[in-house]
Amino acid sequence: MARKKLIKFADLDELSNVGQVSLNNVQEKLDAFIDPEKCLILELGCGKGEYSLALAAEFPQSQFIGIDIQGERLWHGATEALENNLNNVLFLRFQIEHIADYLPEHSVSEIWLSFPDPQLKKKNIKKRLTSPRFLNLYKKILKPNGLVHLKTDDQILFDYSLETITEQAGTIIESHSGIKQAMKDNPTLNIQTTYEKKEIAGTIIYYIKFQL
Repeated sequence: MARKKLIKFADLDELSNVGQVSLNNVQEKLDAFIDPEKCLILELGCGKGEYSLALAAEFPQSQFIGIDIQGERLWHGATEALENNLNNVLFLRFQIEHIADYLPEHSVSEIWLSFPDPQLKKKNIKKRLTSPRFLNLYKKILKPNGLVHLKTDDQILFDYSLETITEQAGTIIESHSGIKQAMKDNPTLNIQTTYEKKEIAGTIIYYIKFQL
């Protein structure tokens, strides 16, 4: 492992706004962070946490949690949050399939899935973050009428998600094959992840907003 990466992993263990399953402190960090009187929003597979950071700055009265398993990526988001005094954002390092083990039932107002891995191999379909397995997990932690947002550049994942949401008796509020108009109506869609900035300039971005 490169020296810089090792340094970041060491720093991550000391950051006050990070909880890690490897340190057995995820629940402790969550219990200290969550205010049930405030709106709680998750970014799953958050990478460097661009959505969590931007939304936390825009909506200081709400709380945001970015979840990812990649520690180096979380280090970037957590460090930036501390540098900008964003006390309303927390980063957690654990596998997303365990979210219902940590988050209280019906505690989450919104979930963002920003350019998740489309898991295109047939054997990996269950790993898609809009598969029935994950949609059922979201149901457990979302408040009644809670929202889920998906942004992707992959049409296969977009079409699959529309199908599975319908099969799971979800309600599709918006769906767009190309989000230029939606971006005008919803400024939060203008937030760009590192992947979006570097990899998909000029390609179609698909968006779904739905309830479960």
